[in-house]
Amino acid sequence: MRPSDLALLRTPGTATVSPDGRIAVVAVRWPDPGTDGYRSQLWAVPTDGSAPARPLTTGRHDTHPSFSPDGRWLAYLGTEPGGSPQVVVLPAAGGAPRRLTDHPLGAGAPAWAPDSRRLAYVARVPEPGRCGTAPGLDPAAAPPRLITTLAYRREGVGYLHERPAQVFVVALPADFADDAAPPPAPVQVTTGTADCADVAWRPDGEELAFVSARHDRAGRDLVRDVHAVHPDGTGLRRVTDGRGDCSLPAWTPDGASIVLTAIPDLGPEGVDVVARAAVPCRVPAQGGPLTELLDPERHARGDATPATVLADGAVLVGDQRRGSVELLRVPLDGGVPETLVGGSFAVRGIGAAGGVVVATVAHDRSAGELLALRDGGRRLLTGFGRELGATGRLHRMHERDAESPDGYPVHGWVTAPPGEGPHPVLLVLHDGPFRQHGWALHEDTQVLVSAGYAVVRCNPRGSSGYGAAHGRALRGAWGGPDADDVLAFLDAVLVDPALDARRVGVMGGGYGGSLAALLTGRTDRFSAAVVERALTDPGSFTGSSDAGWYLVDAHLGTDPEQLRAQSPVARAGRTPTLLVAAEEDLRTPLEQAQRLHVDLVRRGVPAELLVFPGEGHDLPADGRPRHRVARWEHLLRWWERWLPVAPPVDRR
Repeated sequence: MRPSDLALLRTPGTATVSPDGRIAVVAVRWPDPGTDGYRSQLWAVPTDGSAPARPLTTGRHDTHPSFSPDGRWLAYLGTEPGGSPQVVVLPAAGGAPRRLTDHPLGAGAPAWAPDSRRLAYVARVPEPGRCGTAPGLDPAAAPPRLITTLAYRREGVGYLHERPAQVFVVALPADFADDAAPPPAPVQVTTGTADCADVAWRPDGEELAFVSARHDRAGRDLVRDVHAVHPDGTGLRRVTDGRGDCSLPAWTPDGASIVLTAIPDLGPEGVDVVARAAVPCRVPAQGGPLTELLDPERHARGDATPATVLADGAVLVGDQRRGSVELLRVPLDGGVPETLVGGSFAVRGIGAAGGVVVATVAHDRSAGELLALRDGGRRLLTGFGRELGATGRLHRMHERDAESPDGYPVHGWVTAPPGEGPHPVLLVLHDGPFRQHGWALHEDTQVLVSAGYAVVRCNPRGSSGYGAAHGRALRGAWGGPDADDVLAFLDAVLVDPALDARRVGVMGGGYGGSLAALLTGRTDRFSAAVVERALTDPGSFTGSSDAGWYLVDAHLGTDPEQLRAQSPVARAGRTPTLLVAAEEDLRTPLEQAQRLHVDLVRRGVPAELLVFPGEGHDLPADGRPRHRVARWEHLLRWWERWLPVAPPVDRR
């Protein structure tokens, strides 16, 4: 894969399935170099594979499709050029789409009422005079912000108290034939400063469930509960009352229970995030304790479905497992889970209706395809990755196992260029730490391998997909057992004569960037390093990151000497280092990269600082296409300088 191949990348979201199970509709996103942005259209495909997928909409950015319960309508989010996402309704039998909302900061994914005549969603309500609500007012002239909580900013959102997310309900127009008639005005259901999320309807349409933090310590912990309210805003009540982070509630068909995804326990202070896995849970609709449907010590939800999917007395969920994300059917009555899709795949999204399950499944040569499951059989429905695959520049991953010095098993992959080699090697470390490398299209890997580098990736202690104990082993020990694991895995794979053990580099983003920097202080074996959007100074990170107020204490501890042992600024060595940062990153602010850059330069270490304007923490996956291409070009330039594919010829 070359940097210019980015325009060929097609990424499908989660499919919605028509009530009769015949049609699946999915949003497909791709980079648009012409506008330096992204396009997203809805595509429709018969679930029996009788016809290929076809475009259904022509909007610039259409996402989050949802069939109405009666199958007559398709609701989705449509974004016009220069605008924000708004709720749109399209007749399923054909016809013109109709926009139902006009929120200044956009609307969230729509959820259908059982009567197919109303939609609920969440939208941010700006404080008067802020967020562009006062035309002509210079943002620098706005009133000062008074901050009274620890959680006051969020990556991708900004200042929370001036734009709380509220629940809304909007009715469909009575007569769709009159396009000039204004649609009914949305009704705001919730109020206050607490964010609301993940709205869902009770089966009789008389109550809504949503997630919010409205307890006494809200803003000082990470606890969120399920609440319920009538569509007219009355009868607000709290359903869960625990120490966990709840999300994505869904009522069971009989209305007696709510099934949700939750991190069941965040510890006594509500901020213990280390190796805390989200799993499907169940709670009585009238309130009570959570019942875990999967053991969070062994399982962790890994799909990105924006809902909890129920079908035939079970919840369907993606489960992280040794680099894959398996599709499990988990009975609500506590029965034994059944694996519907396993192996070398990553289930990204799940839709179900009419006896059909449609999964969005990624692997090492496609960012996602739709797979239909019915009556025990499977059918591949799409070929969204075909054009990129046809370049011949995608490379297969090969699974490997190794042992750390203490005998602990380490699992990972090698992706190598064609030919005998020996190829220069890049050790690539994942974000997290409680995340995993795995069976999916990893664009950085494909670009680096196409340039002639063998890429080594593994899941050391601290990673997800291997149980909670594997993740907790890293608490207070960054640069310890994780470093042991990745170096042992690297040594194990370097016995392959196709890999050049004398020419090795290291790179990582987020936690992986921190580990890369710590490794340079442990060994001088690396020709160079790339440290991207990383925590480099625990002290300043605590006060500057949107997550710093809890993340450092939870992961690294509070003892000053312990923190110093895990600080890249204190421990980084003399390896030439490229630091990559984004100006608008709230998760790992620019100052983190600046601190390490200044330290390296002052010590005479070759270092460069690459800063992307207007970008946030997710630059590698969601930045402007031009910036994503430029990032790859700078990575290749850096590695060509310090780790050239063709080594210098010894002419002595």
